[in-house]
Amino acid sequence: MIKAGSDRLKAHLALFGANLFYGAGFTVAKQIMPRLIQPLGFIFIRVSIVTVLFWLSIVAGRKYKTKIQKKDWPVLVLGGLFGVALNQMLFFMGLNLTFPIHAALIMMSTPLLITIIATFVLKERIGLNKSIGLLLGISGAILLMSAGKEITMTGNSALGDLFIFLNATSYAIYLVIIKPLMQRYRPIIVIRWVFFFGFLFVLPFSYRQFAAIQWEQFQTADYVSVAFIVICVTFFTYLWNIYALRHLSPSTAGAYIYLQPIFAAIISVLVTGEELTPVKLLATALIFTGVYMVNFLKKKQV
Repeated sequence: MIKAGSDRLKAHLALFGANLFYGAGFTVAKQIMPRLIQPLGFIFIRVSIVTVLFWLSIVAGRKYKTKIQKKDWPVLVLGGLFGVALNQMLFFMGLNLTFPIHAALIMMSTPLLITIIATFVLKERIGLNKSIGLLLGISGAILLMSAGKEITMTGNSALGDLFIFLNATSYAIYLVIIKPLMQRYRPIIVIRWVFFFGFLFVLPFSYRQFAAIQWEQFQTADYVSVAFIVICVTFFTYLWNIYALRHLSPSTAGAYIYLQPIFAAIISVLVTGEELTPVKLLATALIFTGVYMVNFLKKKQV
C-alpha cells in the first residue's frame, strides 16, 4: 500500500515536470521557428534523435514482458501515428502560425477529449468531482483565452488554431490507447517502439525541410534551444508521461495539461514582458482548482 502511494506520488511529480517543460517549450520553440528551422524540419530533429536515445536506453525488468505479443503491435503502430507523428507535426505546424499562450490554451481541450474517448474505450466512469474539476479548468482556460485575445488572436492564426486542436485530439487518442500496454510492458519498451514507428511516419514528410536547414546561421543560444526541445520537451516528457500512465488514468494524466498555460504565461511574462492582469490570475486559480479536483479529490480512481 505504501509503495503504491509512493508510485502514484512519483507519477504526479513526473506529470508536473513534463508539463513544466511543455509550457516552456511553447516559447523556446518560437525563438528559432521559423526563423532558422521550418516546423517539419524541427520534427525530424526531435523524433530522430529521441528515437535513438530511447533505443540506447535498453532497460528490461524481470517482472515485465519484454517480447511484444502479436495483438499489441497494431496498438504500438497507432501509438507512433497518434502519439508521435500526427501529435508533433500538427503541434509544430500550428505553433508556427499562432502564439505560444494561445497554443497552450487550445491544448486545454485535451482532458475533455481524453475523458470522452476513455469513457467509450476504457469504460471509465466520470464522477462528480472530476466533472466539476474539468468544468472549472476549462472555464479558467476560456477566461484566460478571452483576456489574452488581443495578443494571441490574429487574422492569420485560424489555421494554426485548428492544427493545435487536432494535435490535442491526436494526443488524447494516444494516451487512451497506450494505457493498457503499460500494464503488460515496461514503459521504456513501449515508448521505444512508439517512437520507432513514429519516426517511420514522420520521415517522408519532414526530411526535405531538415535538409534545408542552414546550420552556419545558428548561434550558441539557438543550439541550446534545440537541445532543450529535443532532450527536455521530447525525451523526458514522453518518458515521464509513459511512466505516469502505469499508475494513473489517462484522464488524470491529461488533466495536468491544465498547468501548461500557467507555465507558458509565466515564461512569456519573463521573456516577452506580457502583462499579468487580475483576470488572468483569476483564470489561473480556476485552472489549478480544476487540476486539484480531478487528481486529488477523488478517492477511488486515480
